Amino acid sequence: MAVLNQPGTGPASARTAESAPVIGISAHSGPIHVAVFDITATFAASQFVDGVAAAGGRPVLLPPLPGIESVVRRLDGLLLLPGPDVDPALYAADPHPRSRGINPERDLAELALLEAALNAGTPVLGICRGAQLLNVLRGGTLHQHLPELVGHDRHLPPGNGYGDEPVVLDPSSRLGELLGVDELTVPCHHHQGIDKVGFGIEPSAWAADGVIEAIEVAGQDFAVGVQWHAERGGAGKELFGAFVDVCRVNGRF
Repeated sequence: MAVLNQPGTGPASARTAESAPVIGISAHSGPIHVAVFDITATFAASQFVDGVAAAGGRPVLLPPLPGIESVVRRLDGLLLLPGPDVDPALYAADPHPRSRGINPERDLAELALLEAALNAGTPVLGICRGAQLLNVLRGGTLHQHLPELVGHDRHLPPGNGYGDEPVVLDPSSRLGELLGVDELTVPCHHHQGIDKVGFGIEPSAWAADGVIEAIEVAGQDFAVGVQWHAERGGAGKELFGAFVDVCRVNGRF
C-alpha cells in the first residue's frame, strides 16, 4: 500500500534541503548550567542559527578547536559571531584595564577559519567581534575602549541593552550595493572598534563620531564585517539574506 509523504519529508523537500548552502557558524565553548548540571558546552545564540536558516541556509556549528579550518572546503559560507575581546597580543598591544573575556584559543581557531575561507574564496560575514577579527587577520589594530576615544557610551550602553547608532554607508561598496541604502540606524553593543585598517581592508560604513562600522576585503566576492549586531536589526534580515544568496551562487548549486 502506498503511503503519502508527510509534509516536509517528500522528494521535493529533500531537494530543497540539498540545494541549501552550508554555512559554518563559529561557536563558543564555555561553562553553562543545564537542568541541575554545570557543564562545558559548545553553542551559538539561536538568533544567528535562525537567521541563517530563515535566509535559506543550512547552519552548522564550528567548535573553536585546533584544525577546525580543515572543514572550510566543505562549507559554502562562514559566519563569525560576536563574543569576547580579541587578544591585543595579536596586534602587538598590551591589554586595556577594561579588556574582558580574552580567549586566545578561540581567537586562533577563528583566525585560522577566516584565513582558510579567504584563501578559498568562501564568502564570509563577520558580526561585531567577527569584523574585528577580520581586520586583525590582515594586520590591522583595534581601539580597546571606545568610550575613552569618542567621549560617549552610545556604542556601549549600560547593562545588556543596545544603542541605536546612525551610520552612513558607502553606496559604491559591496555592502551598500547589497542593502541598497546609504544611511541606516543600527543596534550596537561594543567597547572595542577598528583602529588602523589592515591590508586590503576597505571601510564601508561609519558612525557619526567616525567609528568604522563596516569593512570589506578587497578582491573577495563577499568578505564583509559589520560592527553592529545584525541579528537584532540594522537591516539584519536583508544582510543575512544577501550573504546566503552569495553563498548559494558561489557554492555547489
